[in-house]
Amino acid sequence: MRESKMKSNRNEVIKKRYNRISCVYNWMDKMIRDKWRKQLLSDLHGDILEVGIGTGANLPYYPNHVQLTGIDFSEGMLKHARKQMEHTPFPLTLHEMDAQEMSFEDNTFDFVVATCVYCSVPDPVQGMKEMRRVCKPGGKILLLEHMRSDNLIIGKAMDVINPIVVGTYGANINRRTMQNIKQSGLKIENEKHLLGSVMRRLSLSPNK
Repeated sequence: MRESKMKSNRNEVIKKRYNRISCVYNWMDKMIRDKWRKQLLSDLHGDILEVGIGTGANLPYYPNHVQLTGIDFSEGMLKHARKQMEHTPFPLTLHEMDAQEMSFEDNTFDFVVATCVYCSVPDPVQGMKEMRRVCKPGGKILLLEHMRSDNLIIGKAMDVINPIVVGTYGANINRRTMQNIKQSGLKIENEKHLLGSVMRRLSLSPNK
């Protein structure tokens, strides 16, 4: 019970931070280059889930023939995403939902997408296990993620700076995301370094 309460409190703290910064998040999100989004999303098809859809920055890069479901735990973020719904040429459904505890049935989606999300999910391994659960066998999980640098000096610097960044807007810049992926049971099929070892594009298999 105590652990559950602590988890709930931690989630609420991060949610409040993202609600607070939602009005300026698009400016902050410019670290993700347009060409990276296009490379990740342009060939998708079928039923797609975007975890941590935020303000909807990825929406212009999806093909017209997809069916997209987006979730985010911040109502402030979703408020901005909803403003784009009438301009999307494909069916779009948005839900306020915790990535660590999704309400979808097993094996629901052809693709599951997340861009710079697992820096802020309180339990990233649990969130990745949920992506694996809701992805169909033979489906793909696509990530565009920043993480702790493999460079010893840069990695240590990120460790030092991380508490400041977390306190400002809830994102951890030193997550060991590759280790978390393996712990979640996902299989790495393709890995592309985009900005040293800090930013990577990943294609994962649910490995069912």
